[in-house]
Amino acid sequence: MPSITREEVAHLAKLSRMELSDAELDHFAGQLDAIVGAVARVGELPTEDVPPTSHAQPLTNVFRADVVRPAGTPILDREEVLAQAPAAEDDRFRVPRILGED
Repeated sequence: MPSITREEVAHLAKLSRMELSDAELDHFAGQLDAIVGAVARVGELPTEDVPPTSHAQPLTNVFRADVVRPAGTPILDREEVLAQAPAAEDDRFRVPRILGED
């Protein structure tokens, strides 16, 4: 199994426009070599009877139902939403002023 060399890490760092010290090059070479080794071990698993999948768990649609309603009909109840706000005033969220009077 080929190992990741210090020179390869230096080349990747140059492509990424990262400046690495000699100690970092040695450190990352060891880490990357461990990662490549782990990926290679996964490739050795007997997966002939395993069907290809895009997700480990089945996905379900998490969107709300598409309901047709008249234009201008609010989706959320204003009072309910404002009741959950830290501060409300005149049927609006109250927030700290960030701009001056000018």
